[in-house]
Amino acid sequence: MSLELQLASKATDLPAKSDFEVWAETALEDEERRGLVIRIVDEAESRQLNRDYRGKDSPTNVLSFPFEAPPGVPNEHLGDLVICAPVVKREAKAQGKAEAHHWAHMVIHGVLHLRGHDHQDDAEAQIMEDLERQLLAGLGLPDPYLEIL
Repeated sequence: MSLELQLASKATDLPAKSDFEVWAETALEDEERRGLVIRIVDEAESRQLNRDYRGKDSPTNVLSFPFEAPPGVPNEHLGDLVICAPVVKREAKAQGKAEAHHWAHMVIHGVLHLRGHDHQDDAEAQIMEDLERQLLAGLGLPDPYLEIL
């Protein structure tokens, strides 16, 4: 796998590049396209991208941008993920999760989107969530959808 990690956030307590590589590789499974960019941003950039590409005027945890090469051009690049560090931190705290576990979930979730998975309806969501649970469990991480009391 070829991972380009872009750090465009003021956050200082980010996972190591090797963590991002393990999480992305886990979600890539048998995907032939192995190139990936993960850009870590703050809320302003996340909000702008979310507004421009999804029509939602707020920052979000992860955005996925699949890459499609022009016809006849070899394509090794799967796409780009944009992950908002402050949102991930805030969500982890609110959900009572270890930050590293939530980072792992966001990377795996984003890569699955790049691979064509979605959660637009209940059936798609169930398939995607089950796959996320399976991949995270393979890393020894808990179910990200369990309610923490």
